[in-house]
Amino acid sequence: MPEWLNILLRSIGLFFLTLLLVRLIGKRQTSRLTFFDLITGIVTGVMAAAVSLNLIKDLANGLIALAVWTVFPALIYVLSIKYKTVRDIVQGKETVLINHGKVLEDKLLEARLTPEDLLSRLRKKNVFNFADVEFAVLEPTGEVSTLLKKDKQPLTAKTLGINVGQESVPQTVMLDGIIMDEPLTAMGLNRRWLHTELEKVGVAPENVFIGQVDSVGQLYLDLFDDTIQVPKPKTKELAYATMKKCQADCELYALGTKQPEAKKMYEKSSEILSEVIQELEPLLKR
Repeated sequence: MPEWLNILLRSIGLFFLTLLLVRLIGKRQTSRLTFFDLITGIVTGVMAAAVSLNLIKDLANGLIALAVWTVFPALIYVLSIKYKTVRDIVQGKETVLINHGKVLEDKLLEARLTPEDLLSRLRKKNVFNFADVEFAVLEPTGEVSTLLKKDKQPLTAKTLGINVGQESVPQTVMLDGIIMDEPLTAMGLNRRWLHTELEKVGVAPENVFIGQVDSVGQLYLDLFDDTIQVPKPKTKELAYATMKKCQADCELYALGTKQPEAKKMYEKSSEILSEVIQELEPLLKR
């Protein structure tokens, strides 16, 4: 067999074998890799390349070495999930770098970080003054996690005392002009509703690049033709305005009628609508 054909067949076989073995190790984001993960990935790649190029003459020996460097890390990951001691040895422990606003110099030295390294990593977290940090922890991945002091933390709806409605994941109902029935059904909708909404904004289905429906049934569109401006959905605003108008009408009728029973009925209806509006306001006005 020619050498080039031998290398080609080895490379193709090892490509799929390495893909299978890497899947065995598990998924990890590149930014979340520990030093051990990095070494494992490099060694696995070097082993696969060496076997592909026939640098390791005995194919069985190469495959054994490749299997060891994939099966053993997978086994270690399983053990690290179950036992914290193994996890601390393989992945390392977190290191507190700033505690109550004070930089811990001995911890910096232990983590082999200079003050410039610490400031650089804080800037990556949009923290430009270390005095604003209450706690900073060096994670096993090398990333620095920060907790700002109370007076430096950004405002949230909770700190402002504002009630907000719950949000669910938007469903993608159209991609590349193709209607996706399963997400529509999950939202309790159908194709007729979708075509009706598209007709309201004057958009043909084949011109839709992405279409999503949010938790309250509003359709958001992105078109292939970027020159066309699609109006923003106003379902929530219209529902809120309609309920306010109904409440105002009930109050007006209660003031205008001379019949005690009708007056009482309109006042009661106005109170009920007021309670409903107050309950739905966080959802409809955010």
